[in-house]
Amino acid sequence: MGKTALDWIDGELAALAAKGLRRSLEPLASAQGPIVMVDGRPMVSLCSNDYLALAADPRLRRAAAEAAEREGAGAGAARLVSGDLPIHGALERRLAAFKGTEAALLFNTGYHANAGVPPALVGRGDAVFCDVLDHASIVDGCLLSRAELVRYRHCDVGELDDLLARTKARRKLVVTDSIFGMDGDAAPLREIVEACERHGAMLYVDEAHAAGVLGPTGAGLAEALGVGDRVDVHMGTLGKALGSFGAYVAGSRRLVDLLVSKARTFIFTTALPPAACGAALAALDVLAAEPARRERLRALSARMKAGLEALGFDLSRVVAPIFPVVLGTEERALAASRGLRARGYFVRAIRPPTVPRGTSRLRVALTAGHTEAQVDAFLGALAEVLRELPPPPAALPACRLSR
Repeated sequence: MGKTALDWIDGELAALAAKGLRRSLEPLASAQGPIVMVDGRPMVSLCSNDYLALAADPRLRRAAAEAAEREGAGAGAARLVSGDLPIHGALERRLAAFKGTEAALLFNTGYHANAGVPPALVGRGDAVFCDVLDHASIVDGCLLSRAELVRYRHCDVGELDDLLARTKARRKLVVTDSIFGMDGDAAPLREIVEACERHGAMLYVDEAHAAGVLGPTGAGLAEALGVGDRVDVHMGTLGKALGSFGAYVAGSRRLVDLLVSKARTFIFTTALPPAACGAALAALDVLAAEPARRERLRALSARMKAGLEALGFDLSRVVAPIFPVVLGTEERALAASRGLRARGYFVRAIRPPTVPRGTSRLRVALTAGHTEAQVDAFLGALAEVLRELPPPPAALPACRLSR
């Protein structure tokens, strides 16, 4: 075959492979759960965001099937065209009640929400302020807004306060993850709320990794800290702790009315299928009826955290079932993932650009479906693997969380 306009891709793929940054999909032969089938054998999965172990729950499966039977396999179109089904409104009302807000609006993914909402709230002449470790979708949404993008140091409210005080922007929007998905630590949300109130800034909080996990009812970090009514925009996902698919934004009625007219990622895409909405509604039922799931997850997380700290990892800031086993280089992270896989543990290596260079890691995540025995056996396997790894680079202390 002769030369084509895409021949440059071969070189790009080779360069990624040489740096340990080429990625590939991993076929599973089972549903998500604490045990998954990989390469024809069962493995303990420690890399899923299915925090409450609901993705394969029979109640969610039944609710999904019943919703599809009742309202169809697909929504047909964007909701403003012909896709507004009864189950969409039912789920939005339930989510608004869950978050304690006037209204909520469904988006197809957390990426859609984060990419679509900032451009609806700010634009040229405005400024948007982001933590340097905010999720990539938040950064993309802020860039799409065409507002000035201002990054502040991770969880540094002093710097944020100073930047807010100095800006001459017409409108100010602060966007932060509540729980940072690669580090498991929490934003200082009370202090951020106070800074926003001092300077007249809007506050958008992404609760993707906190909703279903934190707070008295599982509504997230804002609920846990008692500041939910002081957050202007709450974003959460349906595909992590709630075991389904999709996302939502919750807030005032006027906020939702504005997003219906201005959020391009809502306006210009086919609505969520009924099955995903049915499963999410069932998950909210389980969340309300079974607080023991969250309690079990907390107990397992404490056990994992203590075990990893005993191996030398600094997890002092971790408050969620996400544990960064920072190993430094891409090669060390990939070797650790392979070593654990050989011992029956499915844990993926996380590398740049997902995390900052020099902090490649294993991202260990727990669910309420794991057992104490699985946690303990994993810690033993990890200890063996760490002894087999090459030494860390001089710039990164062995087995320490680098910030």
